[in-house]
Amino acid sequence: MFERPRGGERAVLVRIGLDGPVENEDLEEFAQLAESAGVSAAVTVTGRRERPDPRYFVGSGKADEIRQAAVDSCAEVILVDHALSPSQERNLEKFTGLRVLDRNA
Repeated sequence: MFERPRGGERAVLVRIGLDGPVENEDLEEFAQLAESAGVSAAVTVTGRRERPDPRYFVGSGKADEIRQAAVDSCAEVILVDHALSPSQERNLEKFTGLRVLDRNA
């Protein structure tokens, strides 16, 4: 069974616009949702894709950006404002070394 790294309170928030640009209202709602769960947003990573990448949901370049943002901000968990497949969640966790929670968690 896949062993997950332990989560913490500082998070990288990830929001990818699949149906157009990321709106500020969407980001604010996501940050408030994270805060209500007891997590503080250390940094927010946004981007735009036409369709989800099968491996990470985001592309490999954006995955690098997320990992670096997590290191720079000392984040302990990554929150993704989308529903990830189990393999996307696992791949992103292995790539970043951090626990990943999606919109459905």
